[in-house]
Amino acid sequence: MKLTAMISVIPIGGGISLSPYVAACERIFREAGLSPVLHAQGTNVEGEWDDVMAALKRCHETVHGMGVPRISTYVKLGTRTDREASGEDAVRSVREKLGDEETGT
Repeated sequence: MKLTAMISVIPIGGGISLSPYVAACERIFREAGLSPVLHAQGTNVEGEWDDVMAALKRCHETVHGMGVPRISTYVKLGTRTDREASGEDAVRSVREKLGDEETGT
C-alpha cells in the first residue's frame, strides 16, 4: 500500500543542535529511494508502507547509535484507494486554484 507521511524525529538528550540527526535521517530516506522533502517541522516521504516504516526504523536505530538515549517521533500518514496521488499533486492542485498571481508562476 502506498502512503504519504509527514515524519518528525525528535531526539531527546542529544544536545541543542538537531541538524546532524535530521541529516542522518534524510540520508536514510534517500538511500531507501523515498525522495524526502525536508521542511521546517519535519520531512514528507512517499512510498510503499513497508519501505517507509523500515526507513523510519533505521532512523531510530541510527539516531540512537549517535548517542541519543531517547527519541519521540511524530508521524502523520495518509493513504488513498480511489487513485494514485502524490504530495506534489496535492500542492499543484491548490496552487492552480490560487491562480498565477498567488503562486508566482
